[in-house]
Amino acid sequence: MNPTNVDAIHAFLDAVAACKGEVYLKSREGDVFNLKSSLSQYIAIGKLLEESGNAVVLSADDPREERLLQALLEKLSD
Repeated sequence: MNPTNVDAIHAFLDAVAACKGEVYLKSREGDVFNLKSSLSQYIAIGKLLEESGNAVVLSADDPREERLLQALLEKLSD
């Protein structure tokens, strides 16, 4: 998971906003960021970029939404 440009990040955050359930990003240090929170989004995206996305885990309350978000991130990372 390594979105490389601002447009990819905006597309990802738009997809998060469209989710009905909560969406989380967990860092290597164990920090969990709720991506439905604007403040958490800023911190989590910084973490995502800082760690090149290799050490964070994306999860969502709804497994279908989680799969859609993971597929989107893979597509945006290409």
